[in-house]
Amino acid sequence: MQSEEKTILQRVVENFVRTGNASDENVKVTSLPKGKTSYVEQIGVDGRSIMLKEYRVDGTVIYAGYSSRSGTVYLSLING
Repeated sequence: MQSEEKTILQRVVENFVRTGNASDENVKVTSLPKGKTSYVEQIGVDGRSIMLKEYRVDGTVIYAGYSSRSGTVYLSLING
């Protein structure tokens, strides 16, 4: 994963866990149902699988993934 993507994911995940706000000024943020570890992103007739990685922030476990194609961060809460 590229450094910029890691920075985006870390920023969005920390903001979501600490404030409950699933939004960001620079990227779209989409909340998925609890416990999801992957998501198929549909753009037109094409589908793309987005794999979510586990993050732990302040005792909360959340899965997150980033699509550079759509500029979207996908979040799925595991516990918290």
